[in-house]
Amino acid sequence: MNGTLYIVSTPIGNLEDMSFRAIRILKEAAIIASEDTRRTQKLCTYYQIGTPLTSYHDFNKEEKTDVLLHRLQGGSPVALVCDAGTPLVSDPGYYLVTRAVNANIPLVPIPGPSSILAALCISGLPTDRFIFEGFVPRKPGVREKFFEKLQEEIGTIIVFETQHRILKTLHAIHKTMGNRRIVLTRELTKLNEEILRGNVEEILQNLEGKTIKGEITLLIQGQPQRKSKQTTFDDFTPITNLPFE
Repeated sequence: MNGTLYIVSTPIGNLEDMSFRAIRILKEAAIIASEDTRRTQKLCTYYQIGTPLTSYHDFNKEEKTDVLLHRLQGGSPVALVCDAGTPLVSDPGYYLVTRAVNANIPLVPIPGPSSILAALCISGLPTDRFIFEGFVPRKPGVREKFFEKLQEEIGTIIVFETQHRILKTLHAIHKTMGNRRIVLTRELTKLNEEILRGNVEEILQNLEGKTIKGEITLLIQGQPQRKSKQTTFDDFTPITNLPFE
């Protein structure tokens, strides 16, 4: 009988966001496949999880998938985690999951933290329809075309961005989509968590001359002409929970 592949969500920052079920599954698994074993080891140490770890990332996914499938087909339970949050969202786990599905391996999701949903629920932007577009392209020109294609999207748009490129991305949004309302979330659930709400120009002015650190989830208002059933923040003052460092 094949073993089960567990897709285990882990905290995006605060270690206390780990679920009881996730802890149990990680303890019971024969092996944990992890994007960065050093980061996962800190989580395992915190919760006294002694299960062996093995690296699974973009550079070894083909080789490691064969190894993990062999373990699963031999009846061993395997847990897949990513660096933070829910696996398969902008990480290499998709390759393993598709191979497991084709091999008739049982898959079980262990739901938990997600920076996408965490950011959406506190954004103040409509939540009845949204689209996640992953990381913003790095190259100029390609970045602008990326946002041009999203101009007519009526749902809230969610993207990931790095601290080094966020200002360029905000300028690209302003150029292609106008001065829309956005919500910039940084380091969610961590000590330096920050949430900025405003239009693009206001957020750019807020960030001018500051050192930006940490992981960013950015939300962009959908087509402004949209008539949503939900209330959005109309009379609105930019809010900063914590200052940038």
